[in-house]
Amino acid sequence: MKVLVINNDGGGFADHVEIAEGTTVQDMFQQHVKNGRPADYLIRVNRQPVPADQVLREGDRISFTPTKIEGGGTTGAS
Repeated sequence: MKVLVINNDGGGFADHVEIAEGTTVQDMFQQHVKNGRPADYLIRVNRQPVPADQVLREGDRISFTPTKIEGGGTTGAS
């Protein structure tokens, strides 16, 4: 079955990918975000927050958006 994967990490990308029946949100995160921790990402399916064990369905749209940007910090006026 096909789902749309949107990875907003770095340059970002979106692509339709073929996945096996029974694939969970956690499985997709591990496949598409190699060096990240789920706690550092906003993970949504069809624009809604979901649990890691949710099973994906045909046509779902899953997105991974980092909540922390490396090198980012606050700047103050001097």
